Amino acid sequence: MATFGRNVVGPLLFLNLVMYFIVVGFASWCLNRYINGQTHHPSFGGNGATMFFLVFALLAGVIGIISKLAGGTHIRAWRSDSLAAAASSALIAWAVTVLAFGLACKEINVGGWRGWRLRVLEAFVIILTFTQLLYVLQLHAGMYDRTYGPGYRDVPYGPSGEPVQKGGTTTTTGTTVI
Repeated sequence: MATFGRNVVGPLLFLNLVMYFIVVGFASWCLNRYINGQTHHPSFGGNGATMFFLVFALLAGVIGIISKLAGGTHIRAWRSDSLAAAASSALIAWAVTVLAFGLACKEINVGGWRGWRLRVLEAFVIILTFTQLLYVLQLHAGMYDRTYGPGYRDVPYGPSGEPVQKGGTTTTTGTTVI
């Protein structure tokens, strides 16, 4: 039961990583078309919120990918120090994704014709908002129950990498005490 956290966080991490790569691909293509003034392209379109949405979707995608790299390191190490790095970067990625989510909702609300690539990008950002939230919650569950992760209040590690209990002493060989 100790690997329950890894078994849930791992697939979520991989799913979000793939979805963030798709978001970066679609957002960069659309942003390139928008900057070049090629909004007449059959699979584009847009409205007043499009430029802001594309910038924040691209930013959310890049930060999300970097966050998943920290998460992969945490799954490999499965220690409290890697948990802190993975959880904090995942929280930042989720915050920027929520900003892109809000702009996607605004773009949908304003209406107008939008091509299939913009609609796919909107859908991926909306789905990523919720899957990233699940990922963040699962990472932070280790703070409350050791079943879900190594925990923030884990025992410290000694020089050899072995856990040291409170009140215990660590011995190192080859040192001179003066």
